[in-house]
Amino acid sequence: MPMSHPRVVHAATPAAEQWWRDAVIYQVYPRSFADASGDGVGDLPGITQRLPHLAELGVDALWLSPFYRSPQADAGYDVADYRDVDPLFGTLEDFDALRARATELGLRVIVDLVPNHTSDEHAWFQAALAAGPGSPERARYLFREGKDGGDSPPNNWQSIFGGPAWTRVDQRAAAAADGIRDREWYLHMFDTRQPDLDWSNPEVRAELEDVLRFWLDRGVDGFRVDVAHGMVKQPGLPDWDGAVSMVEGASDAGAPEDGATPTGGSGPMFDQDGVHEIYRAWHQVLAEYDGDRALVAEAWVEPLSRLARYVRPDEMHQAFNFAYLTSPWLPGPLKAVVTESLEASDGVGAPTTWVLSNHDVVRHASRMGLAAPDARPNGIRAEDPQPDAVLGLRRARSATLQMLALPGSAYLYQGEELGLPDHTSLDGDLRQDPAWWRSGYTEAGRDGCRIPVPWERDAPALGFSPNGAAWLPQPESYRDLAVDAQRGQPGSTLEMYRAALVVRKAHDLGRGSLAWVEDLGEEVLAFVNNDVLVVTTFDSPVELPAGYEVALASTEIDGTTVPATTTVWATRTR
Repeated sequence: MPMSHPRVVHAATPAAEQWWRDAVIYQVYPRSFADASGDGVGDLPGITQRLPHLAELGVDALWLSPFYRSPQADAGYDVADYRDVDPLFGTLEDFDALRARATELGLRVIVDLVPNHTSDEHAWFQAALAAGPGSPERARYLFREGKDGGDSPPNNWQSIFGGPAWTRVDQRAAAAADGIRDREWYLHMFDTRQPDLDWSNPEVRAELEDVLRFWLDRGVDGFRVDVAHGMVKQPGLPDWDGAVSMVEGASDAGAPEDGATPTGGSGPMFDQDGVHEIYRAWHQVLAEYDGDRALVAEAWVEPLSRLARYVRPDEMHQAFNFAYLTSPWLPGPLKAVVTESLEASDGVGAPTTWVLSNHDVVRHASRMGLAAPDARPNGIRAEDPQPDAVLGLRRARSATLQMLALPGSAYLYQGEELGLPDHTSLDGDLRQDPAWWRSGYTEAGRDGCRIPVPWERDAPALGFSPNGAAWLPQPESYRDLAVDAQRGQPGSTLEMYRAALVVRKAHDLGRGSLAWVEDLGEEVLAFVNNDVLVVTTFDSPVELPAGYEVALASTEIDGTTVPATTTVWATRTR
């Protein structure tokens, strides 16, 4: 069957533009990547030792989740000192060695920045508790006098981790030691040990700009900005009757219609216009340094036209496309979100940044094995409906090839190149995510997607540590998915990823175009990027158009018939 003329929705990007426009960036979650010290927690030296794996995989950069000094109340997203490495992970010298080794291997390094809140052990917050109401120290955070003479929270906001978003100062033993009643409460949109900063305070803005320069001076190539849509709150902090889910910033105020994703931008605590002034200032800081340094927004914001505002030419450079991550695995919704994403990003001259998994969501190899195509649980417990592991991995491999063929930048989460599932039978006593206990033990939380990576099939802790120690146990299913069990094995998920990144570069897909192919049926998603035809099937097989042959496939292909639940990259026959 010949193929009709495709419908173009995105033009190719000139090859000379910035590296981040088409980069494939690999997320490293430090505590679960590799442990060199043997204490059971991953560390910077362990990451450095395993960097050759990333170079062999073919990625362009790595993004390090937080490694800063922290009491680890929220796995390092509660920062006590932005300018130091937590001893759990190593030292500043270990960071310098990691960055230097990455440079030797041709890898850029992006670090996480957490500007919405600090740890309650940060020197600023300790000073605020000691200083009292009306002090300059408290003005760095969102302290407010409670209602009813101080007995009730200042408003009705709820924490993303469950429970009230306010803690009364009198509930802090250190603050109440002198017996003087303090009527103030402090805001924490996450855990009670993560007080929100007040970004209307110039001192806060100056401090975080200095933190940017500290790490830029150490050679980092950019920053992934945590809760990028949450730093500015609506003046007056008005009551709000909506609710937020455990997934950072995602609204749970109502069921979406027609497969749409719930908005994370609603509410007076998210997506306020004032955040854009902050990012324009940060853009100027990065522009002082050579090498095309980049800012990446973690912003759970919809519609996509609102998200595009974060990546206007004088603001951030990338924004995670969570609308794509959360789209149902169905051709209609996927086609709609890809089209809308490209059109929104093109409207501001930015690349679209694709992602399927990260440290905050159920891994896509498990998520896609659940019965509902739009299932999005906050973790999976042993008593919850279990994913179909075989179907989940088949869909995940197909989704990955579809994602890596899209023009723009792509993010991979550590272990997805192995096809790792979530640990769905993790004992509740071992869970460490604050969402677990703050939800009254009803939400499993994110520990299941943060299990240590398996490197060696027959080694202690599957090669994660030298002595078998691991902060969370690995499920038995990880043994056959270990790196050494898949390396060099035709058809393995690891080799599929490696092959995809080779072909992606060879055909310049990241800077390519996109044109929809609409004559293969409504149950197929097909497009052309440069000279590659990409076909994704769902419940039924389909024949490739005449004149094409398979270059890469997510499942074994015999001939020109694409089986159900498969993505192929095809090129013209010579």
